[in-house]
Amino acid sequence: MGRSVVTVDTLNPSQRQAVEHDLGPLLVLAGAGSGKTRVVTTRIGRLLERGAPARSILAMTFTNKAAAEMLERVSKLVGPRAAKDLTIGTFHRFGLGVLRAETRALGMRGTKFVIFDQADCFGVIREALRGVKTGRSYDVGAVLARISMAKNAFIEPDAYERGLAASGLEPSEYDAITAIVYPKYVSMMRGFQAFDFDDLICEVVRLWRKREEILEKYRMRYRYVIVDEYQDTNHAQLELLRLLGGGHKNVCVVGDDDQSIYAWRGADVRNILDFERHFGGAKVVKLQENYRSSATVLRVAASVLEASSARRHAKTIVATRPDAEPVELVVCSDSEGEARFIATTIDDLVRTAKARPRDFAVLYRSNLQGPEIEAALKERQVPYTMIGGTQFFERKEVKDLLAYLRVAFDPMDEISLRRIINFPSRGIGEVALDKLGAYATAKGTSLYTAVTRAHAIEGLAPAAIAGARELTGVIDAIRARITKSEPSATVARAVCDLIHLKEDIQSASTSNAAAARRWGNVEGILRLFERRDERGVGTGDAFEQFLRMLALREDGEEEAKGDAVTLTTMHGAKGLEFPTVFIAGLEEGLMPHARTQSERATDVPASEHASSLDEERRLFYVSVTRAKDKLYLCRAERRLLRGKLAPRVPSRFLVELPAELYTLREEKGPPRAEVEQTKAGAAGLLAALTGLGGPPVRPR
Repeated sequence: MGRSVVTVDTLNPSQRQAVEHDLGPLLVLAGAGSGKTRVVTTRIGRLLERGAPARSILAMTFTNKAAAEMLERVSKLVGPRAAKDLTIGTFHRFGLGVLRAETRALGMRGTKFVIFDQADCFGVIREALRGVKTGRSYDVGAVLARISMAKNAFIEPDAYERGLAASGLEPSEYDAITAIVYPKYVSMMRGFQAFDFDDLICEVVRLWRKREEILEKYRMRYRYVIVDEYQDTNHAQLELLRLLGGGHKNVCVVGDDDQSIYAWRGADVRNILDFERHFGGAKVVKLQENYRSSATVLRVAASVLEASSARRHAKTIVATRPDAEPVELVVCSDSEGEARFIATTIDDLVRTAKARPRDFAVLYRSNLQGPEIEAALKERQVPYTMIGGTQFFERKEVKDLLAYLRVAFDPMDEISLRRIINFPSRGIGEVALDKLGAYATAKGTSLYTAVTRAHAIEGLAPAAIAGARELTGVIDAIRARITKSEPSATVARAVCDLIHLKEDIQSASTSNAAAARRWGNVEGILRLFERRDERGVGTGDAFEQFLRMLALREDGEEEAKGDAVTLTTMHGAKGLEFPTVFIAGLEEGLMPHARTQSERATDVPASEHASSLDEERRLFYVSVTRAKDKLYLCRAERRLLRGKLAPRVPSRFLVELPAELYTLREEKGPPRAEVEQTKAGAAGLLAALTGLGGPPVRPR
């Protein structure tokens, strides 16, 4: 490479030690905010500088985004030409490359195979279930999850069934049906010449175990193996690594057992805990300096770990930044108050130019917590974006319900009308809709008026005429309830009944779990309406204004999309950082989650090594360490549970925190003043939307 382009002068001693390590296994324990990505990329650059051929270096991680970032940073360090022949990608991408190169050795017909995604695999499971007479339906996702866990543990179908029999226990209904479906699934996949995502790793391991000469070819090719986020590896990925690195042992893994939060999808924290046993003579380097968070935040993070009784690598978090704003423990009267506090705090700081929306993140354990926070932000017109999911108000079932309500208030709302005109299906297809639209244009009237006159439109099919009559009947029934000033939640529930929304969701969903999630979204919007009813803003103009506010798209919103508050689950926040972080719902049942204490029938039984409670603690630690400057730990004294406000107990993780590490703040005042502000703000928005007044007033 000529002169040295890789400098280690700016690295701390531990980082330099990891980068300069020569041959043999290396475990880099990289704490949160310790600069591990820089260490990984600099180590690759150092290997290249010392003469290692680029094609001999394999670096694997878990997401395409992380792999692309790694390659980009290495390219900037050593130049695109020097980095061109590196193999940097995900485990699954590497496995796919091996399988494509070895199709003949796999004994497949021809040289081609297909990769089935999750939806394809669900279809195979459904087909396998059709031949099983059980008299009941099953959640295909739960069956596939069990098959996935068995595959990654290299448990063949016959061994799976024998294992259930040998346990001496009555198998759960899902374990029993999986024992029947698993061999059918494997046979069908072979018939399709298809691999699922698990096969991209497992089939490579099987091939290498059978064909030593093929394994040796890859060992000779990849003399230096680097794995990022090693705490997230499962058993199959460990086996792949042990086989590939078993000869030269030039295996460098980077990770943090304190950030192992994916046991529910197969990750095994023992892989990183036992690295020195798997790769004898391994050198261990600890990156303990945290460059992200203030010392104030890190004292809370350290306390979370100190209370753990789990087996872990001993590490000490070393702050490199001074104290900043105090960590605040915020106790709210209820979940609505919690959402209101979060939204108001963000809005105040943004409006006074002390921060930008992108400086904030709101983390929560369950997606069910999101809707109230979304609604509170929307009411204050605070832009937000959601990681790893569709925004609550953009979900189909929520938009369908809101569209019916909007049309009932304003039949001239053609966008909403077009959304619901044939949902659920009522015979008004594209041809009928074109005729209705043409009639409206010819007569100079609205589309809804055309729907009410469908019987008079020449050439319109009888089914479409009947569908139009049905739709107007539904809208008339909704309008009658609105006219009688029924509460918004009552009106919305009536819409669900009139259009049989729950039944439609159940029939259209891919699994019982998917149907439950989608109906849960509907219940979420119904709860939101209930809370507004309780505050006296759920009928008449206030109801209509709120619907308009939810639909509002401010000018320039697309341009400002990058400048938005981030809403995400705690799992979704992994790898991210923000100046200010709110962690919502720190109560027993949410953090730790109730599922860690009692499993559902569809849950895959936890491995013996996996403690759900330990993982919840690690998840809390990961969440705390996302904050750079300011951290709010929020909980509610009451929260809606099955439609009723129920008292809540503070999370054990909060109770364990020494009082001197945070400032207590109570937000329990009645929201009446804010209700009036919201009413005034909504009225301003309505005036602006209808052209009756000046710019909208931003409710606080």
